[in-house]
Amino acid sequence: MVKVQDPTGELVAGRYRLLEVAHREEGRVGWHGQDLDFERPVALTWSRLPEHRREEAEHRTATRILRESERLELVCPGRVATVLDVIEEHDFVWTVTERSPGVPLTELLGRGPVNYIRAARVGLGLLDVLAAAHNAGVTHGDLSPGQVHVHERGAVTVRGFGLMGSTVSPRVTAPSYASPEQTRGEGTGPAADLWALGAMMYAMVEGRPPIRDRGRLDATLRAVDRLPIRAPLSAGPLAPAIQGLLRRDPLERVPEPVVREALTRILKKELDDATAMAPLPHFLDPCAVARRVGRLRGGLPVSRPVLLGGALAVTVVCFAVLTAAGGLPDGDTSASGAAPSRTAESSPSAAPATLPERTPPASPKPSPSSTVGEKAPSGFARYQAPEGFSIDLPKGWERLRTTRSADLSYRVTFGASGDPRTLAVTYSTQLGPDPVAVWSALEPSLRADSAGYERVGDIRAVDYRGRKGADMEWYSVTDGVRERTFGRGFLIGDHRGFSLRWTTPANDWDTSANRKALDVFLQSFQPSAQ
Repeated sequence: MVKVQDPTGELVAGRYRLLEVAHREEGRVGWHGQDLDFERPVALTWSRLPEHRREEAEHRTATRILRESERLELVCPGRVATVLDVIEEHDFVWTVTERSPGVPLTELLGRGPVNYIRAARVGLGLLDVLAAAHNAGVTHGDLSPGQVHVHERGAVTVRGFGLMGSTVSPRVTAPSYASPEQTRGEGTGPAADLWALGAMMYAMVEGRPPIRDRGRLDATLRAVDRLPIRAPLSAGPLAPAIQGLLRRDPLERVPEPVVREALTRILKKELDDATAMAPLPHFLDPCAVARRVGRLRGGLPVSRPVLLGGALAVTVVCFAVLTAAGGLPDGDTSASGAAPSRTAESSPSAAPATLPERTPPASPKPSPSSTVGEKAPSGFARYQAPEGFSIDLPKGWERLRTTRSADLSYRVTFGASGDPRTLAVTYSTQLGPDPVAVWSALEPSLRADSAGYERVGDIRAVDYRGRKGADMEWYSVTDGVRERTFGRGFLIGDHRGFSLRWTTPANDWDTSANRKALDVFLQSFQPSAQ
């Protein structure tokens, strides 16, 4: 084990070169580094182990960190730093991860307070990750600014899962962000993560954590447990959410849905008050560049997704399309439902292959009737999305990825391992009054960015359960496979609406299974109150 020191050039495990310190916290130091075996940039975090971890067999901590990393990559892709390696020695552990885009939250805090709008954006991004982890039965337990990387416009990447987790040991890293119950060794659960979220939002708006570091671990932990917390002075409408998260009794802390509603309301009001010249939202699709590569842990190969190229390319959607299509992730230019921001890998560099002419098959004619409240058909199961919709999905299907924008639009893409089909559900907050015009405004970007793009027939106005809607279908080519996409968009009022995109290999379009799936999607989809 390489001891913690500033001089660069040291090697960890004979393989990872330390380049420069990225952040420092009590009991934890982060470095930018280089993986000499694969010649790639990495991030290394040196952490002090809590008491209960020191008593474990050496391999258990590494196994837990690797396992929880893999687990969270599935439920929260692109938002949790991928763990490449874990090296342990006595009371310390090195965690090697991919280099995250953006900057550590510690660096952002070092520049001084931020306004409550930016704090709310970062807080909502953190809440997304924590909610996904808690739903999967995973507690972080060690959350602090050094474990959070902030991207442009508030998106975040979180690292550090698996080190602390649910435990009765007092926390030994970044004690200013420990919850009161952690300082007393009374156990760590999701409520402790919510306290840390509140403490970080407090630090963002006030320029310091709610309890300052006392210089010694035990002194800071006692202060967190005993000292009163001054109400934030610069939090504006964010203050009630922060104070609700910093309630000392974990049973009285404001739950995740209430915090989400408060943060969403703040951001929506900011959007409503913004002028037409406000910065346009960026959309990030981290899954578009995920690939499987070999990793080493103790000399054994480990395979898991990584983000190639270090940082993800983000494209600003043109103002014309945002105006007509509502800033939607429906600016998506891939048939499989990726976000409209194109990553370096999303558009094939080679010219599209020449495809034989063919007459497009007739489109399915799904019934507009709703089956809401009825039992899901055989082979399907009801899915209730926390964002505000429900739908019947094929059994075995799950969320593949979720993208969000600052205007509260989002896209959830569903599918299953080994199944080439996908369904993308998009909610948009800035739609025009004519769904046909929305699709028409979107088509130029589809044509420009999709390989082998070819529209099928006309854009058709439809009545969808008494709501104005429009259908559009097109071909495109992804990884050499010709796909066909059916899109239905409809309004739910006040410039808001949903779209559903069903994408399958073109050769399989007319199969009975595909027709049934599309029928079920359109019959069962139900928006909640928005």
